[in-house]
Amino acid sequence: MRLLNIDSDGAYSLLSYATNDIPSYAILSHTWGADEEEVTSKDLMNGSGESKAGYTKIRFCAEQAARDGLQCFWVDTCCIDRSSSAELAEAINSMFRWYRDAAKCYVYLSDVSVHDLNTPVSSSESTWESPFRRSRWFTRGWTLQELLAPMSLDFFQRDGKRLGDKKSLELQIHEITGIPIQCLRGRSLSSFSVQERLSWTRSRETKREEDNAYCLLGIFDVHMPLIYGEGKKNAFRRLQDEITKASKRKYPFPRVRIYSNFQGVYLRSHD
Repeated sequence: MRLLNIDSDGAYSLLSYATNDIPSYAILSHTWGADEEEVTSKDLMNGSGESKAGYTKIRFCAEQAARDGLQCFWVDTCCIDRSSSAELAEAINSMFRWYRDAAKCYVYLSDVSVHDLNTPVSSSESTWESPFRRSRWFTRGWTLQELLAPMSLDFFQRDGKRLGDKKSLELQIHEITGIPIQCLRGRSLSSFSVQERLSWTRSRETKREEDNAYCLLGIFDVHMPLIYGEGKKNAFRRLQDEITKASKRKYPFPRVRIYSNFQGVYLRSHD
């Protein structure tokens, strides 16, 4: 796992850690803009990243991590070398765990900006609530696992002001996503049926069609190789196979039958 550090002179360094030697770290959850506006590891190292729009998110994460006493932090745009298919596959298969194990997870809502955050969160007239509910963050495929995996999840608006955390905002999050409050409070995902977990993805999208399946690996606690170019149907077919295998390992007799309508996927649980 690669983590970003800030040197005493304010420069970023990108360090690799073995699985058994990872320090406490913060992790960023966000939505991507245009690919060319996101900061890569190369951009950070050669100093060209500051001119990109995505640099604001990295600076925010670094500053917030420092305020929380954390020296290391992780941002997907620059901590994964996406030119390496092997590294990308390892990262995607590990990402749920990385978000779960983070000391702090910051949700940066680049499309939420309100002037008055003094209104109590419980008020139905809060100026923050409407833009919060409309945020693009709630429509992306990858952010589902970023919502469910971490125990500590704080939400921030565009200027870095804190809106609340997963507990204080659980009612709003439940109403926006349909995810049960017990799940938001940390109840094991395996206690929810496959069909119910899939229902949480219905209004979510990804840039690449295969990622509609790949972003669910951690939700179902399965792993599989990535084959970009295989298409959504084949990616979901392989995901279904892995879910079935996992179910058979847990239950000697099949408890899940899987059906596909070639537009998506739906599953039925059997006692």
